[in-house]
Amino acid sequence: MRTIWPTCSKDASDCARHGELAAGGSGRDNADVRRDVITMSALERFHRTDTKPMIRVLIADDHAIVRGGFRQFVADEPDMCVAAEAATGDETISLVREQAFDVVLLDIAMPDKNGIDTLRVIKQVRPEQGVLILSGYPESQYAINLLRAGANGYLNKDCEPDEIVRAIRAVARGHRYLSEAVADTLADNLDKPSAARPHEALSEREFQIFCKLAAGQIPTQIAEELHLSVKTVSTYRARVLEKMRLANNADLTYYAIKNGLIE
Repeated sequence: MRTIWPTCSKDASDCARHGELAAGGSGRDNADVRRDVITMSALERFHRTDTKPMIRVLIADDHAIVRGGFRQFVADEPDMCVAAEAATGDETISLVREQAFDVVLLDIAMPDKNGIDTLRVIKQVRPEQGVLILSGYPESQYAINLLRAGANGYLNKDCEPDEIVRAIRAVARGHRYLSEAVADTLADNLDKPSAARPHEALSEREFQIFCKLAAGQIPTQIAEELHLSVKTVSTYRARVLEKMRLANNADLTYYAIKNGLIE
């Protein structure tokens, strides 16, 4: 279920904490305490000299615990806040259509629409939208194809919280963020193009269809999801098989499992 936070100000959480402390043992009504705290908070905001807007972050991950961890990383930073959360690809797209975010933290393994499909739609809806991919898959497996598809950065979920924060700030400024692992992968491909793995030579659309075929989807299902004709999907399938020098869908699935592209 998607979550839209009612405010993107640190003052809201501070108010709640101060209100709880003030109410304890004071004998005052909680509503009175909250009114006093909110009034004080409003005055503090009025006198603030730093008027730089907060970095609004949308966290998109199907695991509540993971979203909670990312939410804490963001909440600890004075210049950013979690504006909304989504648990599926469709919820993420809906939120991006409805409001503006500086950065979308997007997981690859999402229900109903995976991160690849979700990224593609986001970039169609808002081409300028900053998207930072967070994945459990190693950078060498997906990073190049997702950067080619429009992602502004790619991080493995095993990275340090500080790196996530740095990446959010970089993407919010309109830059791309390349971790050391991603930079090494790109450098290896430049230095040894002939050694690049077959799936890295696929176009954005070819890679998208390859992943769906490898996961066991049939052309009619893929055509419906991507709003293409079955004939067009079949043409892409033939290209993928030719480029990767494979014979059938079973070979695609075996390749994807062997290279860690699907589980």
